[in-house]
Amino acid sequence: MTARGERPVVLLVHGPNLNLLGERDPTLYGTATLDQLVAAATAAAAEAGLELEHVQSNAEADLIEAIHRARGRCAAIVVNAGALTHYAWSLHDALAAYDGVKVELHLSNPSAREPWRHLSVLAPVVDGTIAGFRADGYPLAVAAAARLIRRAEQTEA
Repeated sequence: MTARGERPVVLLVHGPNLNLLGERDPTLYGTATLDQLVAAATAAAAEAGLELEHVQSNAEADLIEAIHRARGRCAAIVVNAGALTHYAWSLHDALAAYDGVKVELHLSNPSAREPWRHLSVLAPVVDGTIAGFRADGYPLAVAAAARLIRRAEQTEA
Protein backbone atom coordinates (compact mmCIF):
# COMPACT_ATOMS: atom_id res chain seq x y z
CA MET A 1 0.00 0.00 0.00
CA THR A 2 3.02 2.24 -0.12
CA ALA A 3 5.53 2.87 -2.87
CA ARG A 4 9.16 2.13 -2.07
CA GLY A 5 10.58 4.89 0.12
CA GLU A 6 7.20 6.31 1.13
CA ARG A 7 5.90 6.14 4.66
CA PRO A 8 2.76 4.05 5.20
CA VAL A 9 -0.33 6.20 5.69
CA VAL A 10 -2.73 5.88 8.62
CA LEU A 11 -6.15 7.45 8.21
CA LEU A 12 -7.60 8.77 11.48
CA VAL A 13 -11.40 8.96 11.25
CA HIS A 14 -13.60 10.88 13.69
CA GLY A 15 -17.39 10.70 13.69
CA PRO A 16 -20.22 12.95 14.83
CA ASN A 17 -19.81 15.46 17.65
CA LEU A 18 -16.10 14.78 18.09
CA ASN A 19 -15.41 18.22 16.69
CA LEU A 20 -16.75 19.43 20.07
CA LEU A 21 -14.08 17.66 22.12
CA GLY A 22 -12.62 19.82 24.85
CA GLU A 23 -15.95 21.50 25.53
CA ARG A 24 -18.40 18.57 25.33
CA ASP A 25 -18.66 16.73 28.64
CA PRO A 26 -15.00 17.08 29.68
CA THR A 27 -15.59 14.97 32.80
CA LEU A 28 -16.22 12.01 30.49
CA TYR A 29 -14.06 12.76 27.43
CA GLY A 30 -11.33 14.93 28.93
CA THR A 31 -10.30 18.46 28.09
CA ALA A 32 -8.18 17.79 25.00
CA THR A 33 -9.55 19.29 21.80
CA LEU A 34 -9.82 17.37 18.56
CA ASP A 35 -6.85 19.34 17.20
CA GLN A 36 -4.76 18.33 20.22
CA LEU A 37 -5.70 14.68 19.82
CA VAL A 38 -4.88 14.75 16.12
CA ALA A 39 -1.53 16.38 16.95
CA ALA A 40 -0.75 13.60 19.46
CA ALA A 41 -1.67 10.95 16.88
CA THR A 42 0.42 12.72 14.23
CA ALA A 43 3.44 12.79 16.54
CA ALA A 44 3.01 9.09 17.39
CA ALA A 45 2.71 8.27 13.69
CA ALA A 46 5.88 10.20 12.82
CA GLU A 47 7.75 8.45 15.63
CA ALA A 48 6.63 5.10 14.18
CA GLY A 49 7.64 6.07 10.65
CA LEU A 50 4.07 6.59 9.49
CA GLU A 51 2.19 9.46 7.92
CA LEU A 52 -1.17 10.43 9.39
CA GLU A 53 -4.18 11.85 7.58
CA HIS A 54 -7.29 12.97 9.42
CA VAL A 55 -10.96 13.35 8.63
CA GLN A 56 -13.82 14.34 10.91
CA SER A 57 -17.43 14.59 9.86
CA ASN A 58 -20.82 14.72 11.46
CA ALA A 59 -22.19 12.95 8.36
CA GLU A 60 -21.96 9.17 8.14
CA ALA A 61 -21.73 9.27 4.33
CA ASP A 62 -18.58 11.42 4.48
CA LEU A 63 -16.89 8.88 6.75
CA ILE A 64 -17.82 6.03 4.42
CA GLU A 65 -16.39 7.93 1.44
CA ALA A 66 -13.15 8.56 3.35
CA ILE A 67 -12.84 4.86 4.13
CA HIS A 68 -13.51 3.97 0.50
CA ARG A 69 -10.78 6.42 -0.62
CA ALA A 70 -8.36 4.73 1.82
CA ARG A 71 -8.67 1.39 0.03
CA GLY A 72 -5.41 0.46 -1.66
CA ARG A 73 -3.85 3.73 -0.48
CA CYS A 74 -3.65 3.65 3.32
CA ALA A 75 -1.98 0.95 5.37
CA ALA A 76 -4.31 1.43 8.35
CA ILE A 77 -7.41 3.16 9.63
CA VAL A 78 -7.88 4.26 13.22
CA VAL A 79 -11.55 5.05 13.75
CA ASN A 80 -13.31 6.85 16.58
CA ALA A 81 -16.83 6.72 15.20
CA GLY A 82 -18.51 8.18 18.29
CA ALA A 83 -22.13 7.11 18.61
CA LEU A 84 -22.04 5.61 15.09
CA THR A 85 -20.08 2.76 16.68
CA HIS A 86 -23.27 1.33 18.06
CA TYR A 87 -25.59 1.30 15.05
CA ALA A 88 -23.91 2.33 11.78
CA TRP A 89 -23.98 -0.89 9.80
CA SER A 90 -22.98 1.04 6.67
CA LEU A 91 -19.77 2.05 8.45
CA HIS A 92 -19.30 -1.60 9.43
CA ASP A 93 -19.65 -2.60 5.78
CA ALA A 94 -17.21 0.08 4.59
CA LEU A 95 -14.60 -1.08 7.10
CA ALA A 96 -15.23 -4.71 6.17
CA ALA A 97 -14.42 -3.86 2.55
CA TYR A 98 -11.13 -2.21 3.55
CA ASP A 99 -8.24 -4.68 3.51
CA GLY A 100 -5.70 -2.90 5.72
CA VAL A 101 -5.22 -2.68 9.46
CA LYS A 102 -8.23 -1.33 11.39
CA VAL A 103 -8.19 -0.10 14.99
CA GLU A 104 -11.30 1.09 16.81
CA LEU A 105 -10.71 3.91 19.31
CA HIS A 106 -12.79 5.41 22.12
CA LEU A 107 -11.88 8.10 24.63
CA SER A 108 -14.24 6.66 27.23
CA ASN A 109 -14.92 3.01 28.03
CA PRO A 110 -18.22 2.18 26.28
CA SER A 111 -18.59 -1.00 28.37
CA ALA A 112 -18.75 1.09 31.54
CA ARG A 113 -21.46 3.36 30.20
CA GLU A 114 -25.12 3.09 29.19
CA PRO A 115 -26.21 -0.38 28.03
CA TRP A 116 -26.85 0.79 24.46
CA ARG A 117 -23.14 1.66 24.18
CA HIS A 118 -22.00 -1.86 25.05
CA LEU A 119 -22.47 -3.13 21.50
CA SER A 120 -20.02 -2.10 18.79
CA VAL A 121 -21.11 -2.97 15.27
CA LEU A 122 -17.55 -2.16 14.21
CA ALA A 123 -15.86 -4.67 16.53
CA PRO A 124 -16.40 -7.70 14.25
CA VAL A 125 -14.51 -6.03 11.38
CA VAL A 126 -11.59 -4.35 13.17
CA ASP A 127 -8.32 -5.85 14.37
CA GLY A 128 -8.66 -4.46 17.89
CA THR A 129 -10.06 -1.75 20.14
CA ILE A 130 -8.40 0.84 22.38
CA ALA A 131 -10.92 2.25 24.86
CA GLY A 132 -11.08 4.20 28.07
CA PHE A 133 -7.65 5.86 28.06
CA ARG A 134 -8.90 9.32 27.02
CA ALA A 135 -6.20 11.29 25.17
CA ASP A 136 -3.60 8.59 25.87
CA GLY A 137 -5.59 6.27 23.63
CA TYR A 138 -4.49 8.12 20.51
CA PRO A 139 -0.77 7.28 20.67
CA LEU A 140 -1.74 3.78 21.83
CA ALA A 141 -4.00 3.27 18.81
CA VAL A 142 -1.35 4.54 16.40
CA ALA A 143 1.27 2.30 18.04
CA ALA A 144 -1.06 -0.69 17.71
CA ALA A 145 -1.67 0.12 14.05
CA ALA A 146 2.10 0.46 13.46
CA ARG A 147 2.77 -2.95 15.01
CA LEU A 148 0.05 -4.59 12.93
CA ILE A 149 1.32 -2.90 9.75
CA ARG A 150 4.87 -4.16 10.43
CA ARG A 151 3.56 -7.64 11.16
CA ALA A 152 1.64 -7.66 7.87
CA GLU A 153 4.72 -6.42 5.98
CA GLN A 154 6.81 -9.25 7.49
CA THR A 155 4.31 -11.91 6.45
CA GLU A 156 4.21 -10.48 2.90
CA ALA A 157 8.01 -10.60 2.58
